[in-house]
Amino acid sequence: MEALELIERISNGEDSFTQFKREAVPIKELAKEFVAFLNAEGGILIFGVDDKTGDIRGLSFSEIEKLGQEIGNCANENVKPPFHPIVENISVGENKLVIVHIPKGVSKPYSTSSGDYYIKSSSDKKKISQEELRRLFAESKRLFADEEEIFGSDLNYIDIDKFKKFLKQDNPDVLEKIEKNDLSLEIVLENLELFKNGHLTLAGNLLFGTIPQKFNPSFFIDCCYFDGYDISVTKFVSKQTIKGTFEEIYQQSMRFVTSQIRYYQVEKDFNSNAKAEISEEILSEAILNALIHRDYHIQSSIKIFMFHDRVEIINPGKLYNSLTIEKIRNGIAIHRNPILSSICKSLLPYSGYGSGIRRILKIDSTVEFINDKELEQFKCIIKRRVDEI
Repeated sequence: MEALELIERISNGEDSFTQFKREAVPIKELAKEFVAFLNAEGGILIFGVDDKTGDIRGLSFSEIEKLGQEIGNCANENVKPPFHPIVENISVGENKLVIVHIPKGVSKPYSTSSGDYYIKSSSDKKKISQEELRRLFAESKRLFADEEEIFGSDLNYIDIDKFKKFLKQDNPDVLEKIEKNDLSLEIVLENLELFKNGHLTLAGNLLFGTIPQKFNPSFFIDCCYFDGYDISVTKFVSKQTIKGTFEEIYQQSMRFVTSQIRYYQVEKDFNSNAKAEISEEILSEAILNALIHRDYHIQSSIKIFMFHDRVEIINPGKLYNSLTIEKIRNGIAIHRNPILSSICKSLLPYSGYGSGIRRILKIDSTVEFINDKELEQFKCIIKRRVDEI
């Protein structure tokens, strides 16, 4: 949003799509504002403008920094289901304002973490009646996370070269038609559900975005090799934060882990081939599983933690739908992110048939899986063969 456009919007006062806040508000109150916009048509919250007079007051650097953290935490922890707000810091003269863009919700009805439902009513908000609540449930589309539009994005945020490289392998005939201008790039992206209503979908941004983390800041992997047996140690052997597109994050994560694992001689002969303490196929399947099946409504990163005796791969979100550990061990799959699953069959070494967990266990039956419902995370624990080195 440009400064002049913002000034005009402020001068028009508060309405169903615009709300002023002089300063940061308690998290619970902020959640109510988010929920009201999400259950209506969306809108913006402008921090740094007096909500009684409409005067521009501005915010200090420390206020902006604190507010940025609170907005992300609130959207992730105090709104059900979580959503992805877009935050802008804009200067109007010498005053700095924070603008929070809240989209029209695609997973209505939304509630606060305490179970209260709100909706916009002119420039204010009101609790939703039972009748309105039933209507919102009836209208709810319940889209998958990877189908959701990324507001603020457009075709300029697609890395066309990467997308064409994918098409060259997946569908060269379509690529040829695009090159000859017989087929629109936009239509192809829409058909693959990577682009919708002039915006990238979450899948389009993560797979082929020029800067995926601009719109999905929690899309990265935290890699850390702890010099010990738990995270309480203060020394690290190595650590890295890995960002980029799906393919780049997968490749760099594999390089991080495989460069840290140890090798041992299978036979006594000194010239015999060395064997990795952990199979690369296991690591590949576990990392792919984390990337493709994590819950993208949760604003938290995937974590790969290495210790002297094990590797832990932790992805946000408990098992999807009715899945259980027993079901995935038997090869049963329910796709949480169907677009990502479909595209990754051509983009990455991924089959998409629910066979990854079974392949892991066939190679190493000691690999452990934990479905932590309380912390809303899924953990894969791979033992290191320290006793054989």
